[in-house]
Amino acid sequence: MTKTKEFPLPGATARRVVCSRCGTEFGCGLSENCWCAEETAKLPMPTGAEDCLCRECLRKAAGAAS
Repeated sequence: MTKTKEFPLPGATARRVVCSRCGTEFGCGLSENCWCAEETAKLPMPTGAEDCLCRECLRKAAGAAS
C-alpha cells in the first residue's frame, strides 16, 4: 500500500513522485519552492534509476552518509 503525503507548493507546478526507497508518494515543486530546498539534510541529486526521496528517507540517507 502506498502512503500519500501532501506538501504545499505555492506558485510551482508540482509533479507526483514515488520515493525510490519506501514507495511513499509526494509532490515535487521542480524549483527552489520545493520542500527539499528548505530541508537541512542534503544529498547529491540522484543518478541512474533512483529518483527523489521523500522527506523521511532523505533524512535517513543523509544521516547514514555523514
